Amino acid sequence: MKYYQGIYKVKNRKKYKGDPDNVIYRSSWESKVFSWIDNNPNIISWGSEEFHIPYMSPVDKRPHRYFPDIIVQMKTQTGQTKTMVLEIKPLAQTQMPKPRQRITESYKNEIKTYAVNQAKWKAADEYCKDRGWEFKIITEKDLGI
Repeated sequence: MKYYQGIYKVKNRKKYKGDPDNVIYRSSWESKVFSWIDNNPNIISWGSEEFHIPYMSPVDKRPHRYFPDIIVQMKTQTGQTKTMVLEIKPLAQTQMPKPRQRITESYKNEIKTYAVNQAKWKAADEYCKDRGWEFKIITEKDLGI
């Protein structure tokens, strides 16, 4: 994944919940999803990193705050309203790293990242279920990349 970031220019400013002049994308994938959401007529409102979910890190055993990539309120095909919290991540970060013969710093970091992501996503899933929302992780497979 080519990593880049910038400020996304919100076109439908009334739909954005938060500061529409400070919407930061942290990857080309986020930028692509922001554009799709911004221009989709079924999206009622959306925000990026506009709220946090508390979670306990398995790495340092301390509480932290997780800021999900996107929260979106949308109209479903049946006309109902649905709220979703979305996280955009490379597929590799959603899967346990494969065991290796040499334990390098890079490998240790991959394991830590995976463990922290799992803790964040478990907290997000519970947070969303408590509110009748849906939590979804979007990878390059979902984006057709």
